[in-house]
Amino acid sequence: MGIEDDIKAIEDEIRKTPYNKATQLHIGRLKAKLARLRDELQKSSGKHEGTGYSVKKSGDATVILVGFPSVGKSTLLNKLTNAQSPVADYDFTTLKVIPGAFVHTGAHIQLLDIPGLIEGAAAGKGRGREVLSVIRNADLLLLITDVFHPDHLNVIKKELHDAGVRINETPPAIAIHRKNTRGLAISKTVECDIDEATMRSILNEHKIHNADVLIRESITLDQLIDAIMANRKYVPALIVVNKLDLVDNKALKGLAIPEGAILISAENGWGLDELRNAIFDRLEFIRIYMKRPGSPPDKEEPLILKEGATVSEVCARIHRDARQKFRYALVWGKSVKYEGQRVGLEHVLLDEDVVTLVMEK
Repeated sequence: MGIEDDIKAIEDEIRKTPYNKATQLHIGRLKAKLARLRDELQKSSGKHEGTGYSVKKSGDATVILVGFPSVGKSTLLNKLTNAQSPVADYDFTTLKVIPGAFVHTGAHIQLLDIPGLIEGAAAGKGRGREVLSVIRNADLLLLITDVFHPDHLNVIKKELHDAGVRINETPPAIAIHRKNTRGLAISKTVECDIDEATMRSILNEHKIHNADVLIRESITLDQLIDAIMANRKYVPALIVVNKLDLVDNKALKGLAIPEGAILISAENGWGLDELRNAIFDRLEFIRIYMKRPGSPPDKEEPLILKEGATVSEVCARIHRDARQKFRYALVWGKSVKYEGQRVGLEHVLLDEDVVTLVMEK
């Protein structure tokens, strides 16, 4: 049996084994072995792949369209940007990565149309691993299906998960510090449903026999394995259901549309404004308007930063020496108690704050 056969056998055994306290240790070992085999499969197949897809990131964020072939990704790209991705009524029209870009409320967003994912992509089918390598570098994923195939989303999510991409999750609060001797020391700051014997078994499966392990949240078996693997990518995602123009309201009510999905017709342009707003919000952008002393703020070209950004990050975007020459900043907006408040480098900014940097002469 090869690695792929071993993977399928373990997946089948996990599927048919009920999860409870009595089976936790067994399932933990199986999942740990499965993760290790998938990692080995990806590494071994990577040696035989071609050059793959090379895409230079640009703008304030890179958003990637992910979906089965012929769900309308190319049409959507062309409607949102000035790109010219080939469009046709047959599968596999897009055979390479097509970049485009658009500006929304001051944010410059790169949009990439990639070849359609298919079942088995994580195992290399349909150049799947090359496509997935592009996906791992995204700032946001648009998981796209059409109104006739909402079930495709489950396949997409599984392929992403098998490839080590975790959508709409955060890294588990687990710290693993390897040592040369003295065995495993596992400590927890919260109650955890996984017993210590199972944890030790999972760690040993990945050849971790000497380490200090600190768990700071209640975790699952999968989260523990993800922390051990240390190669997972955590990417936010939006679900987009296309081809709304092909069904009426009565038929739409009978479809299994995922909760929170954004309904669009790329062909007719329906729902695209809502989608642009959702992309901006999901990227957790804030707009910062710079103001020179004695002049009005520049509201035409805001600085685009992430939520939680500080004045220090504004300095870094303005000039590489700005932090060294920084004296203080004046801020107007929701992040300060009064307008024109004097703040330091660690002050946390909010959306649409106005900032003046005062530097050493």
